[in-house]
Amino acid sequence: KAGILLTSLFAFAIPGYSPSSSAQEFPSRVIKIVDPFPPGSQLDAVARILAERLQARWGQPVLVENRAGAGGNIGAEQAFRASPDGYTLLMTSPAPLVINKVLYAKLAYDPDAFVPISLVSMSPNVLIVAPKAGAESLQQLIAFARANPDRLNYASSGIGTTSHLSSELLKSMGGGLKIVHVPYKGVAPATMDQIAGRVDTLFAGLGISLSNIRAGSVRALGVGSEKRNPVLPEVPAIAEALPGFLSMV
Repeated sequence: KAGILLTSLFAFAIPGYSPSSSAQEFPSRVIKIVDPFPPGSQLDAVARILAERLQARWGQPVLVENRAGAGGNIGAEQAFRASPDGYTLLMTSPAPLVINKVLYAKLAYDPDAFVPISLVSMSPNVLIVAPKAGAESLQQLIAFARANPDRLNYASSGIGTTSHLSSELLKSMGGGLKIVHVPYKGVAPATMDQIAGRVDTLFAGLGISLSNIRAGSVRALGVGSEKRNPVLPEVPAIAEALPGFLSMV
């Protein structure tokens, strides 16, 4: 599948952790979950839900700390430099541990030194457009972009994110479309500018897009899963028009 490398996951990771590094019963004090992206993202929402459940289970405070910047590198570096005792966890999408090592010449942390603990959640990205874009379907959007190079723009939640790479994959599979990239520091400001009509298209997680789609603030043209999602059964999978397209978060 053309988009398989864009499949996103949420995972905890501890650099260099081994059970022998903690002699006393775990946990015995505050646990910190580092989120390397800004508040308001789907990852952030899931991190906070999970922190609440873990706190109730463990009987110890579990705090989520947003350390955004540099495509997730700042937060990943903080987790990497923390003591490898299990009390600092990293919850992340693929960018810091999988994508950034091929985008950046040098990283201040070793992505391969992290030990994954669990896949937490996975949902499709949704291609949404501002009402002013005028496209009623993915086919209309592609046709307009082909006929009007660089006329449209697309927002992303940052360089190297699945939001960014999903749009680049769409451009490639759509026949080399020329659509201008407008990167943001997180999906929340990107979504706000799209609703305000400042940007045309955006790939964002279904969980954080659903309320805006149902309110009519934005229009969904396709989901990034292999098949239609039961939450939005009327919205086609992008793979129906572009076989092999896959974009998850």
